[in-house]
Amino acid sequence: MRHSQTNLHGRPVEFYGHGIKNLQDIEIKGRLIVIEGPDASGRSTQIEKITARLEADGHAVLNTGLKRSDLVSRGILEAKQHYDLGRKTLALFYAADFADQFEYKIIPALQAGYIVLADRYIYTLIARNVVRGLDRRWCHNLYGFAIKPDLIFYIDVKPSVLIHRVFQKNLSLDHYESGADIGLSNDLYESFLIYQERISREFHLMQKKYGLTAINGNRMVSEINSDLQHRIDQYLERVMQ
Repeated sequence: MRHSQTNLHGRPVEFYGHGIKNLQDIEIKGRLIVIEGPDASGRSTQIEKITARLEADGHAVLNTGLKRSDLVSRGILEAKQHYDLGRKTLALFYAADFADQFEYKIIPALQAGYIVLADRYIYTLIARNVVRGLDRRWCHNLYGFAIKPDLIFYIDVKPSVLIHRVFQKNLSLDHYESGADIGLSNDLYESFLIYQERISREFHLMQKKYGLTAINGNRMVSEINSDLQHRIDQYLERVMQ
């Protein structure tokens, strides 16, 4: 079904925790759709395709993602280059990046009736923090100010498949995406597989708690896109009736 506009009724925001005081009484008209997945899972390609389709259908779309805030995104990149930040400090850095985008980009867009398509949300950040040894409850509570998305998809790719895609894309393994900062193995290849398996395990644990929908990411790009778009179309058709 083709949609001519984002004709959605205003509704109160629903937070994971206590939320943000000055946002408690606002109403939003848009919808928040999250696409999660590891690097090289094809996540960004899917978001590009979904964005084009939604805009062609007449929806106003805003894309967001990690390390895109005007406040601290550059600081995160500079800090990671030196590999000298503590685990909790790095977690708080990312939380500040997310909070800045959340208050000044995501919420205003939702109030204006946009479909916000997030290239990862709080779940990747929680998984990374837990795998690095931070307390699971603390990690969840850290993002209690975030609102609950309308749809959350996780592109699930086997680490053994993912590593080949990473080499095709970047020709090398990233220090943090391989878990090299937490001493999993002296072999970067082995460290990558261990780290990504642990991240995957955390996402599976979060599926029930947060309502994540796992998408088989081991398929062709077109098959994944067809699956995602069908689910999004069905949802939008339902809420716009």
